Amino acid sequence: MSAYADLEKRFRRLSGLAGAEGVLHWDWAVMMPPGGAEARGEQLAVLSGIAHELITAPDLGDLLDQANADSDQLDIWQRANLTEMRRRWAHATAIDADLVEALTKASTECEMTWRDAREANDFKMVEPKLTRLLALVRQKADAKSAVLGLSPYDALLDSYDPGTKGARVDQIFDELRQDLPDLLARVLERQAEKPAPQKLVGDITPENQRRLGERLMEVIGFDTNFGRLDVSHHPFTAGVPDDIRITTRYKDGDFVESLMAVSHETGHALYERGLPKDWRGQPVGEAGGMSLHESQSLLMEMQACRSEEFISFIAPLIRDAFSGEGVTWDFENLHRTYRRVEAGLIRVEADEVTYPAHVLMRTDLERAMIAGDLRVADLPGAWADGLKALLGVMVPNDRDGCMQDIHWYGGDFGYFPTYTLGALAAAQLFAAAHASDDSIAAGLGNGNFKPLMAWLATNVHGFGARLGLDDLLTEATGAPLSTAAYKAHIEARYLS
Repeated sequence: MSAYADLEKRFRRLSGLAGAEGVLHWDWAVMMPPGGAEARGEQLAVLSGIAHELITAPDLGDLLDQANADSDQLDIWQRANLTEMRRRWAHATAIDADLVEALTKASTECEMTWRDAREANDFKMVEPKLTRLLALVRQKADAKSAVLGLSPYDALLDSYDPGTKGARVDQIFDELRQDLPDLLARVLERQAEKPAPQKLVGDITPENQRRLGERLMEVIGFDTNFGRLDVSHHPFTAGVPDDIRITTRYKDGDFVESLMAVSHETGHALYERGLPKDWRGQPVGEAGGMSLHESQSLLMEMQACRSEEFISFIAPLIRDAFSGEGVTWDFENLHRTYRRVEAGLIRVEADEVTYPAHVLMRTDLERAMIAGDLRVADLPGAWADGLKALLGVMVPNDRDGCMQDIHWYGGDFGYFPTYTLGALAAAQLFAAAHASDDSIAAGLGNGNFKPLMAWLATNVHGFGARLGLDDLLTEATGAPLSTAAYKAHIEARYLS
């Protein structure tokens, strides 16, 4: 037990470093003046270097072996913690300290350049930085591949979603590629039979959107004593369970994107808040992978906050927030506005029917880049071709094309599949929650999320990383991940 106790102590220190790094990232994205970028990059590189030194300490592998030899003395949580410790150690020891530092610096530089390039709609401005960053990411993927016995892309995917392989992603995504076109066509046909939403005219300023977003967070159940809402170039959630930083962005005259982002990020935040308190600071006390994390954000955004029950509750709040007058601000028009299905350019603005297609395309592109089959210089054209093929949408510029998402410019390759896996898991969990508790739907209609959150706390949040995606879904819903619940949900909500 002494070896295991030593490991817990070391990983608690690593957790503290990760929390500090997360808050520095938040500050960098939200408050840091542009001139501070170089200094912040150095700070983050130092922190990531210290963390890498701790987790690759020469004796840590021996401690893991000793703890494993005594695992019969550990309880189920401790054994799961030990398994996750070893997984993280294997990932860390596969790459050297110089590469860790180089990646941190390259990603901060590339993301800062991306902000300016996106604003200027000038992909050429960021292309050299992204090319350099991609080369380093490919080095990391190759190094991890050699040690972990996975393909380079699977090695990246495993760092975000433990145990998920490209072959599993292919199986699920191939089903969606086959079914989505017909599903979308039928939804659009049914939608065309109804009146189109009328334009909302009111006092839809960023400040009023902020107030409504904070009200939405309160309704869902987020305690602002433990977090805050700010603005960033791309919505995200950062921090630690007792200090959660949520961001959104505002479009003057259009509140839907900001409200969707707030509901999405609040789902992430509540998952973090709900993780097992007894295991904070330990790997097993963290999220069970990014597909589960995205399931919680997309469950809140797509399933709960777009439900008819909740829209009926929030419609008067929306009308009051923007001083809306007339029938265009009634429930029926707000319902049509908020649930509008339309093939569009922007992933974070996408409805729940077209959303998976955006992720399928990004997954194809990032796999091609990691394999060396797609050059960064050719990314804009490949993006335009991919979106046209999947959704029939023409891409007018790179700002709303390959520069719309922050992920690649921050070095996050291998993350995108988790969005669609999370969307499927969200549908599966939401269906199981409704089947288990009749009060959930009524609660949403009254702005009461407590029944839903209680079910999620028991069946998702409380497991931390002790159960992976398929094991948790089997425990909570009776089956591993599949496309069935998502397709049934779309049929019921848009075609019944």
